[in-house]
Amino acid sequence: MKTTAKRLLIRPSDLAPSHDCLEVVGAFNPGAVAFGGGVLLLVRVAERPRERREGFTALPRWADGRVVVDWVPNEELRPLDPRVVQRKADGLVRLTFTSHLRVLYSPDGRTVESFDGPVFKPASECEEFGVEDPRIARLDERYYFTYVAVSRHGAATALASTRDFRTFERHGVIFHPENKDVVLFPEKIGGEYVALHRPNAATPFCAPEMWIARSSDLIHWGRHEPFLGGLGTWDTGRIGAGTPPIRTPKGWLEIYHGNRRPERDQEVGAYAAGALLLDLEDPRQMLWFSPDPIMEPEQDYEREGFVPDVVFPTGIVRRQGAFLVYYGAADCRTAVAEISDLNLGA
Repeated sequence: MKTTAKRLLIRPSDLAPSHDCLEVVGAFNPGAVAFGGGVLLLVRVAERPRERREGFTALPRWADGRVVVDWVPNEELRPLDPRVVQRKADGLVRLTFTSHLRVLYSPDGRTVESFDGPVFKPASECEEFGVEDPRIARLDERYYFTYVAVSRHGAATALASTRDFRTFERHGVIFHPENKDVVLFPEKIGGEYVALHRPNAATPFCAPEMWIARSSDLIHWGRHEPFLGGLGTWDTGRIGAGTPPIRTPKGWLEIYHGNRRPERDQEVGAYAAGALLLDLEDPRQMLWFSPDPIMEPEQDYEREGFVPDVVFPTGIVRRQGAFLVYYGAADCRTAVAEISDLNLGA
């Protein structure tokens, strides 16, 4: 399978900030789903304080529906990468930005008609540092989306649902910290809901892995099993599910992300995307994988940004005989790649 075209869709400058005191630094990692004849995008919007204070770092968080800023002296902090600082006193980390989710609509899947849509904001202590990286699946006549809830308790995965993307119902944390990159299969398999997830263990007994889990109600998850570790040289630093799996005649197509280990301190390392084909009846069985990335950072908008050299797929829609894969570019922008060669496994 081959990526035949890429298109930049959304820039940070396209969006107004949620508060006057903030500036948008990223619009990326969108959930995507066919909706209303077009494609609905649930985009992660990252913001940071506009104000600068010499000798201090601004660390934003949500409290009672608004953003407040903790100003911390620089000498008390250690920068870990462009996104994260560590407090020297206790080793705990904070983000230098906060994120919410915003609804945007594309009539054709390749352009965005309006940048002023409904907003899904952090609303609890478990979301105080932001809500990130939604993945959408339509199940039981509703649209369910997982998202990362970041707080003083760590990075957990929570679940919400909607019928219209105007009002939302929260279902709470479904995978405790540290767990990210949770994607739901869009139908029951063997009478159960199935998800891929990525535990992020503090003690590195093994290389990064994806796991698979099952549930009877989308809330309580069990039967956890290791699913997949890195398959090549490009996905040994980090690995995780990207887009929700999509059914094809040959199996479940999963576009996942991988990361090369960074070579220097305060770097994140390059992110690329690969493809898996999973058995329709038993998705633990991998039928095929792409030995090399199907998407890599190539364009300027993928190589330059808040975090350089990042291609991070989070949404997929079938449209007019092709797959449209929506992804975050350089932790800054949203783009779409078209995959037109559907000869999976060839």
